[in-house]
Amino acid sequence: MKKYMILGTLLFSFFSVSAQNVSIDGRLQPLLNEFFELCKTYDIEYYDKLFQLESIDVVNTLTVSEKGSTLGMLRRDAAGKVVAIDINWMAQLDPEILKVVAFHEFAHYFLEYSKHVCDDCGRIMSVVNSSYFEIVRDWDNRIKTLFESSPAYLSKQPIPKVGSSQL
Repeated sequence: MKKYMILGTLLFSFFSVSAQNVSIDGRLQPLLNEFFELCKTYDIEYYDKLFQLESIDVVNTLTVSEKGSTLGMLRRDAAGKVVAIDINWMAQLDPEILKVVAFHEFAHYFLEYSKHVCDDCGRIMSVVNSSYFEIVRDWDNRIKTLFESSPAYLSKQPIPKVGSSQL
């Protein structure tokens, strides 16, 4: 009887895990893989969060206008839970723009940036980026700042003891 209970538990676990599906657009998969490698470098958990999403997709439903376009966003359900990461098809017009927009949206979700860090300051997490190309030219430094300033990374850092001194 115990064997059957263990077998049943294992089968239930297998089907529960395999039922976790997230649809990832193949055009974004290499960028997501690169982002996850950086998450590993900075010891930031991402796996469980990934499988809480329905999709990471290039879409044609975001605002496109001569006055301004939305190049990416987190899509939420009626309860406010993030269910998808959407990237505007327009971001694909240049691979460097796509990379900055994708990393920006990935950072909102996986690095827990609930807000932008500035309006237009040349950082990946700014509201507007006047020059995506400047960011890409200094990519390694911008990535370091993105990760080391993130709420997900900072929450894992030890809190210094009050009154302690370093020699």
